Amino acid sequence: MKVKEAREMSIADLKDQIQLKKNELDQKKLNHAISPLEDTSYFSKTRKDIALMMTVLAEKENAQ
Repeated sequence: MKVKEAREMSIADLKDQIQLKKNELDQKKLNHAISPLEDTSYFSKTRKDIALMMTVLAEKENAQ
């Protein structure tokens, strides 16, 4: 996800996307423990996306 895309989202959308990504990451971690994924870079990319969205969310909430 790009910063521009995150900044265009509303606060509610950001909260929903963060929760969705966190759930998705947890599910992938469980699946990875059972049968390893081929592309393990998914974990770091998803964590970075979550951090980016949380940063933009904090900026928007502080601006209000």
